[in-house]
Amino acid sequence: MTALNTGTNLADHDGIYQRLVALHEGLSDEESARASARLILLLINHIGDREVIEQAFDLARKGNQ
Repeated sequence: MTALNTGTNLADHDGIYQRLVALHEGLSDEESARASARLILLLINHIGDREVIEQAFDLARKGNQ
């Protein structure tokens, strides 16, 4: 089973966070939600591993409880 990597795996964390925030600047709530959905689908396609994606779904859902 392929495991979702939840450890630090990214250089320039702050820069990526700033870019994520900038993605939503000037957008309406609806446009922002659509941009987030497009980004998620692009990254899911890039990952391409169903097991890893399912683990991410489960972990994301648990964060809302």
